[in-house]
Amino acid sequence: MIARYIGIAVLLFLPMPIIIVVLSSFTAAGYLSFPIKGLSLRWYAEFLGSADWLRVLGTSALLAMIGAVVSTGACFAAAWAVVRHKIRFGATYETILLAPLIFPHAAIGVIMIVTLSSLGWLGTFSGLVLVHCILTIPYAYRPVAAALRKSDAALEEAAASLGARPWRTFWMVTLPAVRPGLVTSLLFTFIISFDEVTVTLFLVGPFVMTLPVQVFSEVLESASPIIAAVSAALVLFTSAMVFILDRVIGIQFFVERD
Repeated sequence: MIARYIGIAVLLFLPMPIIIVVLSSFTAAGYLSFPIKGLSLRWYAEFLGSADWLRVLGTSALLAMIGAVVSTGACFAAAWAVVRHKIRFGATYETILLAPLIFPHAAIGVIMIVTLSSLGWLGTFSGLVLVHCILTIPYAYRPVAAALRKSDAALEEAAASLGARPWRTFWMVTLPAVRPGLVTSLLFTFIISFDEVTVTLFLVGPFVMTLPVQVFSEVLESASPIIAAVSAALVLFTSAMVFILDRVIGIQFFVERD
């Protein structure tokens, strides 16, 4: 009984910071405060009317889209080699792909500073794309590999035996079978990339900035409620993406065993 009450208390406590941030975004005061003093949409209007905020929002969205597509495509090729062709040392290969989950993001950020500096990409959009692809590969590989393992390879063999060319077999048989995994990978890696701040903080420059890093910088410099408005918008966007993912595809690829 005590354990049940503790579990309920934890479940009630976890969303409290998010609820406080969302409520604070509607304050009429000129500074962050809770309980809020009056109701106003002023800070949302300021966010949507600011060219600087919209620019970093567009940068984050474009970065997340490119990262999601590249990571998903690369992981599909990797999963195809491991699952379908049973390459040697496949388990080791998968471990390497999942390695970014093991290392602390601060360490990855320092390593990437050295790597991108040697390439001349530090503080550039191209450098951020490369790093975000590396960070999202573990999240892209899992659902794609699970979808391939669940699909029946005999269907591809049957299509080939009936005279279908390899590209037609891939387009008409393989791709529809793994589509749930691909959609899951695209949406989940987009969310991860869009919200990433720890590593990106090391790599942004004067000409490229992402929305989460801009929010972090504003928190250090001021206590404007526009920070709460932007954070509330991010929470709403991420929640909507996860809801769509769960309703359309389901998130079982991340919890079921292969």
